[in-house]
Amino acid sequence: MSRALRLLWDTIPAVLLAAALLIGQAQAGTGTGVDGVQVNVPAPQRVVVLGGGLTELAFALGAGPLVIGTDASSTAPEAAAALPKVGYYRQASAEGILSLRPDLVIAHADTGPPAVLGQLRAAGLPVLVVDGTASAPALLARVDLLGAILNQGEAAAKLRAALQRQLDALPAPTGARPRVLFIYARGGGTLNVAGAGTAAHAMIELAGGENVLAAQQGYLPLTAEAVVAARPDVVLLTAGGLQSLGGMDALRAVPGVAQTPAGKAGRVLTVDDLTLLGFGPRAPSAAAALRAELSQATRGAP
Repeated sequence: MSRALRLLWDTIPAVLLAAALLIGQAQAGTGTGVDGVQVNVPAPQRVVVLGGGLTELAFALGAGPLVIGTDASSTAPEAAAALPKVGYYRQASAEGILSLRPDLVIAHADTGPPAVLGQLRAAGLPVLVVDGTASAPALLARVDLLGAILNQGEAAAKLRAALQRQLDALPAPTGARPRVLFIYARGGGTLNVAGAGTAAHAMIELAGGENVLAAQQGYLPLTAEAVVAARPDVVLLTAGGLQSLGGMDALRAVPGVAQTPAGKAGRVLTVDDLTLLGFGPRAPSAAAALRAELSQATRGAP
């Protein structure tokens, strides 16, 4: 082999390594949202996150120091709860977000009103819209996406593997499953029940329960007739929802609840709002805990 060919041969590994590094750098800080818009922010330093589950993910990936503002649903971890708030993500304010001077906004797909994301982009702000589907595959996809856009690829790989192990550890349901009715409450004047396609439905299923309103779609107004006909073994609420009603006595007074097997036996469970509905990094462990509570609550039930 000639000296020139040998020199070329010896440089190939270095060239390949450099190319790999360049590819990695090109991918870092890049992500394509569920709306098809690609966002490229090589080194984000001032991030606003809209959606509690997304905020939890950002912190779980170690990107907490980059987050300068969140929405009102971002109640965990404590460091996120203490950050400036820009309203609830479904009713976000473009002015409030822009006032924080972010270089990146990570927004749940249900962020509204509809015009707000367009206003942010018109102001030259990169906005990554993230699929908020409440499912295990969608959760893992969110880990990958946030890991990429926040330059936390290694942390994302570790978190993804840990979440997958937790999901794999959830046993498949056997025998009759506990029949669960989820009531979304925001005071006595706002009472809805959860059908399919909701985070509550996904969590009930992940926990080995049966959503008694799975044949319905989305959230529906609560009616006494529907509650009684559903015959739930357990009524499930968020902790904040039960508190907004005024406690257990107020729940028993909700039309139809006292006439159900759950109401007669006092089988009512509550879970922290964000833990139950945010479908963030705590979702698998929350499902495992809810599974245990459902099993204990319905032990010996007819």
